[in-house]
Amino acid sequence: MSVTASSALIAQGYRRARVVTRHHAKSFFFASYLLFGQRKKAAFALYAFCRRLDDLVDAGESALPGEAPMDLATRLARARERVAEVYLPLPELASKELGPPSARQPSADAPSPWDPSEFAALRHTIHHYRIPEQPFQDLISGMEMDLTKVRYDTWEELDLYCYRVAGVVGLMLTPVLGCVDARAVEPAADLGRAMQLTNILRDVREDLERGRVYLPSEELRAFGITEDDLRAGRVDAKWRDFMRFQIQRARAYYARAAAGVHYLTGFGSQRMVRLMGSIYGDILRDIEARDYDVFSGRAHTTTGRKLELTATVFLRPRAALPEAPLALPSAPVPLLPTGTGGSR
Repeated sequence: MSVTASSALIAQGYRRARVVTRHHAKSFFFASYLLFGQRKKAAFALYAFCRRLDDLVDAGESALPGEAPMDLATRLARARERVAEVYLPLPELASKELGPPSARQPSADAPSPWDPSEFAALRHTIHHYRIPEQPFQDLISGMEMDLTKVRYDTWEELDLYCYRVAGVVGLMLTPVLGCVDARAVEPAADLGRAMQLTNILRDVREDLERGRVYLPSEELRAFGITEDDLRAGRVDAKWRDFMRFQIQRARAYYARAAAGVHYLTGFGSQRMVRLMGSIYGDILRDIEARDYDVFSGRAHTTTGRKLELTATVFLRPRAALPEAPLALPSAPVPLLPTGTGGSR
């Protein structure tokens, strides 16, 4: 695809991105009603990029439409090249780790993993809001982790995964939401981490069915839980204690994210982020309401609850996504408790 694209192709890409978002990300789409104009379209374009990257991983080595079969590592390498292509006119925003984008270009006949119109909309979004390259490349690194890891030994390993597959999405969105203050970066990443950890706690059964356990094995052992317990869907005192601990950790990340909301200056941006965080955070409340049983049903936030949370965002915004009672550095994410037994 050429560096420039017609306005018609870009507009088509934004329309396609909206459809992708509405179909695959109902909570994100719901929260996007609080954004307007170009900011909303840009949010859809970024989501569509992330979704298509997920599709690459889900397809494995199967052929995608219009493409010959190839291994997933090659597909992700092509994705890296296509991202680098976007930054040819923006070398100052290119990844410092990977070097000049001019040295990382795809061959002329290399197929693109993206629909041309969606990629045109993504390029337009990146150029318009001057979004740095590194978060996009880090997201691809997160997808690469799924090529080689189906178990995580420690929280540090899982935290890196959460950052790469979700925290970086917050970094992509920050310029779109009207912020150039560097102090907003860490809270933005923390919201993504919180949401990804919420997904992991909600989807234990589904991940097991795919042969994956994201819950850190060190922490499972510390609470006396085995993978056989997970496969049996055993909800006992040990599991409840484990889930309380993980939910406390996730809420600490949500609270840290809330501390950065005030840096967002785009119209509707603060409310959108509070609503998105509160909708996802409400999944944790539903897990608690199910007595921590994430095996027999999928925790979720109902449409009625989403409407209640929307009203809260407008009437009591700080209650929708509460900040920690202390300043950000004094609100640590809980560490593995001592005295719980198990191998450390």
